[in-house]
Amino acid sequence: MNGRFVRRPQVEPLSPSPFMRLINLFRVQSDNPALVRAQFEAFTKQAPILYFILTTNALTVSYTYYGEAPVWLALYVPVSFGILCVVRLKVWWQRRHVKYDDAQILKQLRLTHKMAVGLAIGYTTWSLSLYPYGDPYAQGLIAFFMALTVIGCIFCLMHVRSAALLVTLIVNTPFIIFFMLEGHAALRAVAVNLALVSIAMIFILMVYYRDFANLVQSRKDLIVKQEETERLSDDNFRIANLDSLTDLPNRRRFFAALNLTFEICHKSGDRFAIGIVDLDGFKPVNDTYGHATGDRVLIEAGRRLQSLCGANVILSRLGGDEFGLVVTGNPSDSDLMALGQKLGDIVRLPYDIGASHAQISACIGFATFPDSANTPDGLFERADYALYYAKRHLRGQTVLFSQAHEKLIHEHSVVEQALQVADLDCELSVVYQPIVDARTGRIAAFEALARWQSPFLGAIGPDRFIPIAERAGLIRPMTKVLIQKALKAAASWPDHVRISINLSAQDISVAEGVVQIIACVNQSGVDPKRIDFEITETSITSDFAQARRAIDALKALGCGISLDDFGTGYSSLSHVHRLPLDKIKVDKSFISDIDTNPASFKIVRSLIVLCQDMGLTCVMEGVETEAQYEILSELGGDYIQGWYFSKPMSGDLVLRYMEQDQPARRQKA
Repeated sequence: MNGRFVRRPQVEPLSPSPFMRLINLFRVQSDNPALVRAQFEAFTKQAPILYFILTTNALTVSYTYYGEAPVWLALYVPVSFGILCVVRLKVWWQRRHVKYDDAQILKQLRLTHKMAVGLAIGYTTWSLSLYPYGDPYAQGLIAFFMALTVIGCIFCLMHVRSAALLVTLIVNTPFIIFFMLEGHAALRAVAVNLALVSIAMIFILMVYYRDFANLVQSRKDLIVKQEETERLSDDNFRIANLDSLTDLPNRRRFFAALNLTFEICHKSGDRFAIGIVDLDGFKPVNDTYGHATGDRVLIEAGRRLQSLCGANVILSRLGGDEFGLVVTGNPSDSDLMALGQKLGDIVRLPYDIGASHAQISACIGFATFPDSANTPDGLFERADYALYYAKRHLRGQTVLFSQAHEKLIHEHSVVEQALQVADLDCELSVVYQPIVDARTGRIAAFEALARWQSPFLGAIGPDRFIPIAERAGLIRPMTKVLIQKALKAAASWPDHVRISINLSAQDISVAEGVVQIIACVNQSGVDPKRIDFEITETSITSDFAQARRAIDALKALGCGISLDDFGTGYSSLSHVHRLPLDKIKVDKSFISDIDTNPASFKIVRSLIVLCQDMGLTCVMEGVETEAQYEILSELGGDYIQGWYFSKPMSGDLVLRYMEQDQPARRQKA
């Protein structure tokens, strides 16, 4: 066909001819299993009545003709019919509770169809054979017997249309012909009447069967709709209660399980716990390798966690990289810590992400009922706080909420309330710690550090009030005040001395925060090139895309960007090469034992070489001893900061300190 496709005309299925439709009226339908089953069930209920009618009517006729007709015809034949009916009735009784499949039902109906035809022929032949032996009364009984029997059979077989039609035709047709040929006017009238009644009965049978078939179809359609409704209901339940990515129960289902478990345990007095699992290091994987890879890691993490959750642990995905646990069965503290250890261990196993592997860990916070709280919401808040505590102080470990944490929550609440009403301009102040050039010993910059003097609580350290301000959403107003104060002080310094200012994750997580920072810089009169903004890896991983936009905006202004606390986070190298950084500040945890711990020495040396290779300035924090200073100077670090040179000082002391600045000067605090 020259490579062309030829569209073949679609052939419509041919409808049956009138003759075939007529033939089908006398066959058991097999193309509609639901209708066949309904026919069988309905006939099964009518079968005893049918056999009762046949037996009693035959015995009545037999009694009338006994002694008039031959004994075999008057007695043996009807008794045989009666025995057959009793046998069929017994079989029906024994099988009345049997569950048949569609094929067996069809077989049973066809057998019933054959039995009806056979009995109709037999009873008709027997009746006509008896007719000549009776007087007019007995002959009238024959007519009455056949009419009554046919009507009873039709009603009992109405659900099996083919059998009812055949019985009507097989029985009534011979009798109509027989009475018409008898020549007696009364018998002809009976024949005509019987013919008319037969037609009426057939009409009633056809109408009834049509309605019955329609009813069966309606019921079938209803069942289909119910099944569809149930399926939609199941789908809606799945959508509403299951996480679409991991197929675990979602946040809504978690809180439903929490509330239900709380009600049960509140009544029974049993102990239960809830836990919150947070994947540390997931966001860098998601940002570095893409959301598709991140989704695969989440699915695998959920599968691993689920594999360790037995019947008494309900695992849910709360959202993002957080999972929730509801632990029942009176778990002890040691049980919970052991479970947390197992979950943490399995999460830490490498994740295959194609050509390489990703490494993440998990922080877990547990809270128990009734020890930690007496409400579901309170229990969740305390589990969340235990998780928060783990993320800040015990990375990759499990924390069980305790009374010590309850005390901290109370203290934090007091601090938060004081922050809410604080006069930030009056109560906040800035102190400055020098950053020294490792080669010359001269002051290169000062890091601005926040201080808070509350009129109610006294002096509160930044390690306490800044995390609380971040959790309470109060950090941005504080950042604005601190930047303004720091830049006001830096305006009076020599132009070669830089100012380094810390930013919170919330300061760069939204565009409004970045705009506020830029406005403060522009209003200060300080050259942006003298300003370094320090950001932590946590602030980057919370929303890498927005963090990158914020850094680009600050770089465009002319400011420098430092990555603070380098080495303590996850996948730091991935951020180093993807961000336009100027400096890296090596965390003081590596410096504190550099003179005694070979591992710390090697790490710091590697970091210095890394910065040199990438053209980044390396700042080392936390220098407190002469030995540390000497080692870092020999390793070739660029800048050094720590108490070895000076503790943080007020703005007034900074000017005096810079006046005393001498090359290679070392002033121990």
